[in-house]
Amino acid sequence: MDDKRNLIFAVLLTGLILFGWPYVASMFFPTPTVVEAPAKTEAVAAGTATTGAAITSAAAPKNVPLGDALKGSARILVETPKLKGSVNLEGARIDDLLLLAHRTELAKESPPVRLFAPSGTAKAHFARFGWVGSGVTLPDDKTVWTPSANKLTPETPVTLSWTNAENQKFDIILSVDKDYLISAEQRFTNGAAIEAQVAPFGLLSRNGQSPDPDSWNIHVGPMGVFDGKIVNVNYDDVIEAPKGEVDYTTTGGWLGETEKYWLAALVPDQKVKTNASFKTADGYYWSQMVNATQSKVAPGESITQTSRLFAGAKEVETLDMYANKQGIPLLDYSIDWGWFWFIAIPFFWILHWLFGVFGNFGVAIIGLTIIVRLFMFPVAQKQFASMAQMRVVQPKMKAVQERWKDDKPRMQQEMMKLYKDEKVNPLAGCLPIVLQIPIFFALYKILMLSIEMRHQPFALWLKDLSVPDPSAHLLFDMLGTGITLPAFLAIGVLPILLGVTMWLMQKLNPQPMDEVQKQVFAIMPWFLMFIMAPFAAGLQLYWVMSNLVSIAQQKWLYSRHPILKQQAAKDAEEKAATKAKAGT
Repeated sequence: MDDKRNLIFAVLLTGLILFGWPYVASMFFPTPTVVEAPAKTEAVAAGTATTGAAITSAAAPKNVPLGDALKGSARILVETPKLKGSVNLEGARIDDLLLLAHRTELAKESPPVRLFAPSGTAKAHFARFGWVGSGVTLPDDKTVWTPSANKLTPETPVTLSWTNAENQKFDIILSVDKDYLISAEQRFTNGAAIEAQVAPFGLLSRNGQSPDPDSWNIHVGPMGVFDGKIVNVNYDDVIEAPKGEVDYTTTGGWLGETEKYWLAALVPDQKVKTNASFKTADGYYWSQMVNATQSKVAPGESITQTSRLFAGAKEVETLDMYANKQGIPLLDYSIDWGWFWFIAIPFFWILHWLFGVFGNFGVAIIGLTIIVRLFMFPVAQKQFASMAQMRVVQPKMKAVQERWKDDKPRMQQEMMKLYKDEKVNPLAGCLPIVLQIPIFFALYKILMLSIEMRHQPFALWLKDLSVPDPSAHLLFDMLGTGITLPAFLAIGVLPILLGVTMWLMQKLNPQPMDEVQKQVFAIMPWFLMFIMAPFAAGLQLYWVMSNLVSIAQQKWLYSRHPILKQQAAKDAEEKAATKAKAGT
């Protein structure tokens, strides 16, 4: 009976891969999360460039109301098609940004998503640009800057200026595009009589961790691209690091904090060697970049360097544009496409194109399902041929089992001989399932992480395909029970349809004769129904449609397969003969 055990093992292995692959992968093929020893800084004549220890200031209070914080200092406005907010002239902080294209809730009247908030508020999150150096009085987070205009737009850049008592001038020339990229050209002019040494820095500060949970399938928190390599750093890595700091040295790349849908990232000059670090203290988290070497500036001379800040939504098309046209390496991989990125990315663009054609994300998912099933049609035909052969030889298999039921070794020999004579592979039907696992995980990543599906409706009660099917909760709400269903009982219409369609697919396949096999196959659809219930409705919709297409495909192939036609005719004759015999 080794063939039966092998079949059960194949089914269980498929389930293990389907739902346990990320855990297995993390054990044997960990995501390249690099935590290096603190990077050594390069000494210069009059001092050393810093990794950023002098950049961060003392922790600010955390209970200032947002409105009071916004009114408490002079500001210039920020207005673009996708961003609205302001820049705090105290400390030159970019600390007030709303994402106009994205709402906090599904309702149209809900406010835009707030990405940045001022220091001292409960959700403080901001960016700042400045300098470190020696032999020079530097601006700090309390310095009040003088603006050249009162509004920053894509058409009107703004210069922030400050001059110290030694007549050394600092300028930050801010410009912004129509999407989410802010450029900061930092210029230092030495009007003093002595040489100065300076190095520009950039800083992202956050009060607390991201509200999105960091999990096995979605990285949230510090990340960057250092010397061409993607590095994901968990919050715990930073907390447990010596002095709460994880340091890197890189030329090019970027660093910042990623969330499920949002990203704040500092982009240094791509040709300058940079010290980058992630730090934490007192519940605050910082992402910092500073030139690895301070520049010597003689009296009467000036230096200029441009850094950039991405602050916005992880829209695939926008990130792709910045990576490929603006030279920000691998910014499009701030979306965690996963192990099967080579499948996920092309599928996303197909889905994106279908959405543009139909204007409905649910219809686009259905269209993608049909395309995937057409792509898998040759494999499905081979699977069907294997199942058809299994169905034809089932009576012979049953006869062998009955004849040698008391001699297991002989039964196994005869079964193997039967498979060889009939040219049947009992495990061939599992191959398409295994081949679909990478496709499933790629689609899982697309439908779980792409902001393009966030708040997108399909039809009827499915108002947001990025969250689980809410129909179970809606039913209880309509009945006025006031009961909140636990997650494992919140089985909506789509998960139920998923279980039913999988059950129907099983009915079309040859039925196992072994009782253990029957039990395994019988429980699988309902097991998956519960497993899939908490997943995004878009993913559930894909799987239901895939099952329906498979059922239709199997029905059509059954009607045209010559062996099964002969078998059906033979079964009909035997049935008629049995009835006739019973009648006489």
